[in-house]
Amino acid sequence: MPYSNILVERDGAIAMLTLNRPKVLNALNRATMDEIVDALEALDRDEDVRCTVLTGSGRAFAAGADITEMAGATAVQMLAGYRLQQWERIRKIAKPIVAAVNGFALGGGCELAMLCDIIVAGESARLGQPEINLGLIPGAGGTQRLTRAIGKARAMEMILTGRAVTATEAAAVGLVTRVVPDEAVVDEAKAIASTIAQKPPIAVRLAKQAILKAFDTTLEGGLDFERNAFYFLFATEDRAEGIQAFLDKRAPTFLGR
Repeated sequence: MPYSNILVERDGAIAMLTLNRPKVLNALNRATMDEIVDALEALDRDEDVRCTVLTGSGRAFAAGADITEMAGATAVQMLAGYRLQQWERIRKIAKPIVAAVNGFALGGGCELAMLCDIIVAGESARLGQPEINLGLIPGAGGTQRLTRAIGKARAMEMILTGRAVTATEAAAVGLVTRVVPDEAVVDEAKAIASTIAQKPPIAVRLAKQAILKAFDTTLEGGLDFERNAFYFLFATEDRAEGIQAFLDKRAPTFLGR
């Protein structure tokens, strides 16, 4: 479908999804979130796509929710609007998503980055949850994912003060994967995505699910999931190809079967 607020491009097995509302720093209004979800789910169904890079155009990844949409909203309207269900649909995307964070990733923008599996940040990037300044708290997972990413004390400081952290600070506490020069952030994210795209797709998908289980269940439950996924992969052609290629001392060709 044609999109008004995002751009979607394909480069072989990699998809590029760019938030394209630069005049409002890619603020996440309802229409934009609908398009993001629709595009990610379509790419998840596309067997030719193995990894997606998510970034923003202009000076920001995403500067947060579109405040104008929430200005006059009531609690009932917010509940009935199913706004936060969109975020749950993104959480269920099976294929890896690499965030290329350029500029501001604040509020919903930070929450969107944290929904991705790997975060590459430009040197001038700023990440934070400033909702407290509006009399609110993060509502799309910020209090939970930020705490799991950087720990209680640091999450408390960021959320209760609303302070945004630099890319260097974010990397030091484990919020982002790596920091690169601003002009290299998309290329670096695409390079990571390209490496992932060369791996066996079924194993990548199950590895992502197993890692996320570490946040959703007990250690015992996570280990059970990991063990069953490990056994399951012995039924795939890619497992046989990977081992045979290792024995033959050649590069494997993974077909996702």
